[in-house]
Amino acid sequence: MKNDAMNDIPRRGLLLVLSSPSGAGKTTLSRRLLAADPNVIMSVSVTTRAPRPGEVDGKDYHFISQEEFARLRDRGELLEYAEVFGNFYGTPRRAVVEALQAGRDVLFDIDWQGTQQLAQAMEEDLVRIFILPPSAEELRDRLIGRAQDSASTVAKRMARAADEISHWPEYDYVIVNDHLDVASAEIEAIIRAERLRRRRRTGLTQFVRRLTKNL
Repeated sequence: MKNDAMNDIPRRGLLLVLSSPSGAGKTTLSRRLLAADPNVIMSVSVTTRAPRPGEVDGKDYHFISQEEFARLRDRGELLEYAEVFGNFYGTPRRAVVEALQAGRDVLFDIDWQGTQQLAQAMEEDLVRIFILPPSAEELRDRLIGRAQDSASTVAKRMARAADEISHWPEYDYVIVNDHLDVASAEIEAIIRAERLRRRRRTGLTQFVRRLTKNL
C-alpha cells in the first residue's frame, strides 16, 4: 500500500485487529499487509512461556517471568491479557500508545476476547475486522491442507470455529476471504478510509487554519 497525500497532515495511528477462526487466512493476510505497508507494525506481546526454536526475544514475543507479568497486569500496563494452556500472554500499553502518537498503525492478531479488552481500553483508536471463510467445506479443506494438525485437532478447530464466528457482529468490518488478493485489497481500503477519519487527523485543525488565513 502506498502512502497517500493525506499522510502530509499529521495523524494519530490506529489499532487494527484481525480476528478469524483458525484456517480462514488471518495470518496470511496479516503478513501481506505488513509487507505492503511500512506504516503498519505488528504488536509484540509479552508471554510467560519459553521461547520455541527460532523465536527471537523482542521480535516474536517479549519473554518474561510470571512475576514480571503479574506486575505489569496489576499496574494496569497491559491493554489485554489472557491465559492459554497455563501460559500468560498480554499486550504492553506503553509501546502501543507511543506508536499511535507517532502516527504508526499497530496490527493485532488476537481473538474476540482480546478484542473486547482492547475496546474497553482504547475503543476510539480501534478498527476491528473479522475474517470469514467462504464456506465450512473450504475451511475444513484449508485446515487439512496445512498438514499441521491431526484429524482430531482439525475436528476440534472446526467445532471451535462456530463459537468464534458467532462474535462477528462485534466487529466494525467483516471480510469473506474467498480470494486472497481481493481480501487484501479490501483490508487496504478499510485502512485508507479509517486513516482519513477526522478525529485521527491531529494536524487537520492547524492545516485548516493556515488554509483559511490565506483566503
